[in-house]
Amino acid sequence: MTQDAKFEDGAEKPLRLKAEDSADLVAVSAMLQDAVLPVSEMKWHPDQRRFGLLANRFRWEDADAASTAKREYERVQAVLVVDSVLKVRTSGLDLADKDQVISLLSISFDAGEDGAGTLVLTLAGDGAIALDVECVDVTLKDVTRPYVAPSGKAPTHPS
Repeated sequence: MTQDAKFEDGAEKPLRLKAEDSADLVAVSAMLQDAVLPVSEMKWHPDQRRFGLLANRFRWEDADAASTAKREYERVQAVLVVDSVLKVRTSGLDLADKDQVISLLSISFDAGEDGAGTLVLTLAGDGAIALDVECVDVTLKDVTRPYVAPSGKAPTHPS
């Protein structure tokens, strides 16, 4: 009898996700919800058509287990790379303030023609980063071991 893998089966391994369409992007967005980073940890390489950032993401995949075991919540540093980027626009950010810390709420894709479109990284405080792309080509990879979340709490979103 074959048994499906459970979400928790990957809880102790570094996360590695690839998104090639808007459906895949839903999982990447969920794993990056409430990630925090200073503006200095974002970089666009126009010659490579690549945008990347290094974020401290909350380990949502471990939150229920941490709560049940009454242990501390965790964060991990993760790299988000978006390839095939044609243009980057920002709103509500002071890119000159490299110490400004931003919080990522979600990533969405507004489709255009032939697979092209705009990836929108929505930030807390009405900020946004818009990436005009030829196609959805996104990679998310954990690059450090998990560490105790400094706040000691899971992020909340009051309605």
